[in-house]
Amino acid sequence: MKILMLLTSHDQLGDTGQKTGFWLEEFASPYYLFKDAQAEITLASPKGGQPPLDPKSDEPDFQTDATKRFRGDRDAQAALANTLKLSEISPTDYDAVFYPGGHGPLWDLSEDSDSIALIETMHAAGKTVAAVCHAPAVLKNARNPDGTPLVSGKSVTGFSNSEEAAVQLTEIVPFLLEDELNALGANYSKNGDWQPYAQTDGNLITGQNPASSDLVARAVLEQIRR
Repeated sequence: MKILMLLTSHDQLGDTGQKTGFWLEEFASPYYLFKDAQAEITLASPKGGQPPLDPKSDEPDFQTDATKRFRGDRDAQAALANTLKLSEISPTDYDAVFYPGGHGPLWDLSEDSDSIALIETMHAAGKTVAAVCHAPAVLKNARNPDGTPLVSGKSVTGFSNSEEAAVQLTEIVPFLLEDELNALGANYSKNGDWQPYAQTDGNLITGQNPASSDLVARAVLEQIRR
């Protein structure tokens, strides 16, 4: 069981001067679910090396058992500090790809040609493609073999407009994920703000927010084990 975890390399929150990146819990919780299931995990990012951590996700209010475990896990920290370059990744080597969220993917992974090609190849091959919170943005430019949007007609979720408004970034982000998924013809649905919610449509799995990362990771494992 080989799982690729693909993280953002983008660290700027628009032109606000604030930092962004990946959301710690959305990495740590799936990482340990995969690890404890004896999966072989590979970490990658567009630039390779250490992906930028959204500093807000490291604040006390957002700590979970998984983030605390990560803070005491030198091996996991070393693996994260040395992610492979996305351009060097071959989709044929993995059973699934999982994208943690955070605002970073809205800027880089949504437009990254290597990421788009990897998603298209793995999805067409029947392999699991999963993303949580803001990370379903990586599906924005992915297409089916016939040229239609990958998410067209598919049941998906992702960070909602009301959640973006709650964190006061509606005017900062390059696009609103809920609106974008709807514009692409997806069957977007959501739960209440900050409530766990995930959607599985074939080999595409998406989660709404940080609280949904466990649900998505468990769905990935269930699908690979079939």
